[in-house]
Amino acid sequence: MTTTAPVTAAILVIGDEILSGRTKDKNIGTIADYLTAIGIDLREVRVVPDEKDAIVEAVNALRSRNTYLFTTGGIGPTHDDITADCVAAAFGVPIDVDPRAKAMLLERHKPEDLNEARLRMARIPQGADLVANPISKAPGFRLGNVFVMAGVPAIMQAMLDEIGPTLETGAKVLSETIEAGNLPEGAYAGELGAIAKANAAVSIGSYPSMTPNGFANRIVVRGRDEEAVRQVRAAISELVARLGGGTPA
Repeated sequence: MTTTAPVTAAILVIGDEILSGRTKDKNIGTIADYLTAIGIDLREVRVVPDEKDAIVEAVNALRSRNTYLFTTGGIGPTHDDITADCVAAAFGVPIDVDPRAKAMLLERHKPEDLNEARLRMARIPQGADLVANPISKAPGFRLGNVFVMAGVPAIMQAMLDEIGPTLETGAKVLSETIEAGNLPEGAYAGELGAIAKANAAVSIGSYPSMTPNGFANRIVVRGRDEEAVRQVRAAISELVARLGGGTPA
C-alpha cells in the first residue's frame, strides 16, 4: 500500500564481530537501496554489541520514532545469538519454541538432529509473525513494526524479499545529479545554501570525491516533487556553469 505521508525506517545491526571489524557489514547498503527504491526513507542506522541492555534500548528507541525497524544478526544457534530474546524483552512478551518455526527447521534437519542449539533458532516471541527463510529454513520474524532478519547477506536478502511486499510505502524519491567538475565546494557553497534555503521541499547535497581522472564534485538534488526537483536542478546547473564548472571528471 502506498501513502502520501512519509514512511521511515531504521536499521539495527547487531554483533560484536561488526564492531571489532572481523566482519564487514554488507547489509546496510542493500537494505538502504531496497527501501529507497520503494519510497521508504532510511533515517538512521545503529550498530550495537551482543549485549542485552544495548539491544533492548536500541530496539525501543528506533521502533518508537520510525515506521519500521529492521534488525540484522544474532538469530543463529549459539549462546551469543540473543536478538530474539532481546526483542521479546523490548516488547515485554514471553518467548519460547514456536511450533511453526520448528516445522520449518524440520524441513532441513532430521528430528534426531534438532538438538538444543538448533532449537534456539525456533524460539520466537509471542505474537510474532514468521519471515520465511528459503535458504537455511531458520526463520526471521516480525513483531509490531520490527523485522528481525539474519546477518548472513544472502539469507538477509531472501528475507527482505519476503518482507518487501508487506510494507507500506511512500512516494519514490527522485534524484538528479549535477556535475561540478573540479570546481571547489567553497566556490559555490554560499549560493548553494541560498538555493537550499529557498527550496525546503528538496534535499541538496554536495559530494566531493577522487576519481581516476582526479578531483571532482557532484551536487545531488533529491525530492518527491518532480517539478521542484527540476527547477532546483536548473538553478544549480546555472550556478555551476556561471562559476566555470560542470565538466565531468
